[in-house]
Amino acid sequence: MDLGIKGRNAIVCGSSKGLGKACAMALALAGVHVVINGRDKERLDRTAAEIRAASEVTVQGVVADVREAGGRGALLAACPDTDILINNAGGPPPGNFRDWDEGPWRDALNANMLAPIMLIKAAIGPMAARKWGRIVNITSGAVKAPIPLLGLSNGARSGLTGFIAGLAREVAADGITVNNLLPGVFDTDRSRGFIETTAKNQGIDVAEAWRRAEQANPAKRIGRPEEFGAVCAFLCSDHAGYINGQNILLDGGAYPGVF
Repeated sequence: MDLGIKGRNAIVCGSSKGLGKACAMALALAGVHVVINGRDKERLDRTAAEIRAASEVTVQGVVADVREAGGRGALLAACPDTDILINNAGGPPPGNFRDWDEGPWRDALNANMLAPIMLIKAAIGPMAARKWGRIVNITSGAVKAPIPLLGLSNGARSGLTGFIAGLAREVAADGITVNNLLPGVFDTDRSRGFIETTAKNQGIDVAEAWRRAEQANPAKRIGRPEEFGAVCAFLCSDHAGYINGQNILLDGGAYPGVF
């Protein structure tokens, strides 16, 4: 399918690996020029080279921390005509809320709520002037089904979700859509780390812990990052202009609820 976005310009945060990388690759394959981002220059350079080899678009890597105003400014300077913005940041650490003072809460809110909002604030005016824009926030399946011990993530990402619910309706008439993608378990470094920790805690080998994770999902497998990237690219397409203000869960059917 021609997504109708060839020649558009995108910023993809947290895209040197994992789901962010998959989104950047999918957009590039659709003909979108991408600015990718990470804090590890060597890994970012490898990812940029990989995307260039697979596509025919301009790929620029920006080493920056989007939690900081300077980092966000560097991304926006590299892509001043941002048509597509993909917000993505690693989740805060697990733990017991009784052990957290205000510091961890501020860090979580900054990374997973405030930083995305600040990038949206900067990019949305020019999008409105052009009467076209796509914003996708990668959050978590925990927004629909909060996960014990992930209170920092549950709180910060839910705050962003509430903000987006109002914003999406404000900007729809300007040709801008704002949606959230909620990943379940995908084959990423973060998921592998979690499964390795589970294996250690349960006294089993990693292969067995991985098998159990697969069997626990209705699809009997773990999600592939390229599947996630394809959905992200579609949400950014011309065909998705009437999909707005939605929280789209990609978890193989693991969530047991109706809504």
